[in-house]
Amino acid sequence: MNAERTVFLRIVNLPNALTVIRIILIPVFITAVIYKKYQHALFLFVLAAVTDLLDGYIARVTDQKTALGTFLDPLADKLLLTSSFILFSFKAWIPLWLTIIVISRDVIVIIGWLLLYMITHDVRIDPVLLGKTAIAFQLLTLAVILLSVNMPSITIPREFLFVITAALTVLSGLQYVYKGLQIADAL
Repeated sequence: MNAERTVFLRIVNLPNALTVIRIILIPVFITAVIYKKYQHALFLFVLAAVTDLLDGYIARVTDQKTALGTFLDPLADKLLLTSSFILFSFKAWIPLWLTIIVISRDVIVIIGWLLLYMITHDVRIDPVLLGKTAIAFQLLTLAVILLSVNMPSITIPREFLFVITAALTVLSGLQYVYKGLQIADAL
């Protein structure tokens, strides 16, 4: 019984709880945007972004990394980013081409991961700095858009932010493809 409790407590730790909270916030955030509660949406989006920063930091500092957290954290990121980009495109806050780039990169990376998993039976994909930077810019882009929706008097160079986010997203996707091809070639 004690061993089972230890395993349970290791899985249900603070970083994983923060990730689950982020996943739970996503439909609430989407609802806030749909019902034009933009201040609430901005608050929820920032809260989700903060939990994203905290869960990884706490997991590293306290040595509480788990297989569940390794799976859930990027899943939570993808769910938040994908739903936000689709919703923001639908509302014409961001261009459709940017949403297509963001989602296409994720689909390509996921397909590549599945192929590598079928070949190697290894589920681990180490994130690359460029990938983390692209995700940070995607989050920043969404946050800036939400901020400008809440404060229309603030003028932000959106097009520049869109282009930088798209470029980083494409480059990180190419880096993941290259890394995957290296792994496959080493077999």
